[in-house]
Amino acid sequence: MTRESVRPKKFTGYHAAAMIVAFFAVVVAVNMMMARFAVSTFSGTLVDNSYVASQSYNKWLEESRKQQAHGWTASQVTRLEDKVAMTVRIADDSALQDAEITATAEHPVGRADPITLHFVQDRTGTYISRDILPEGRWKLRITIMHRGNKMALAQDVF
Repeated sequence: MTRESVRPKKFTGYHAAAMIVAFFAVVVAVNMMMARFAVSTFSGTLVDNSYVASQSYNKWLEESRKQQAHGWTASQVTRLEDKVAMTVRIADDSALQDAEITATAEHPVGRADPITLHFVQDRTGTYISRDILPEGRWKLRITIMHRGNKMALAQDVF
């Protein structure tokens, strides 16, 4: 066989159509995958009306300063099977005793109703929820009350 006898294959309209269909199939598949990730991980809006929220900004700053003055530090909330636990420390690094801790667990995309959690302190100073928190990702809005002082914080639990 000589080089002159080998004829290159023709590029036909079917080849062009197949390439265009394959290209757009890949683009659509990637877009659908990215849309699914965006919808499943987006936690929603922080505030519904930013102007109304801005009216409370100075009040929020003052509350934050008061919280910092308490000298309390809260640990990251951790899962204990179907419950959650956290510790709160005071300025001398000892556990905050006899605090009243409640939390509202909200599903980040609103797929479940909010759940109210009440915490009780164990003998080590750790606060453990009395209520069950289902599996999944939750946003906890935690309120800690102790002798008229208040601390509010938000944490994610996975």
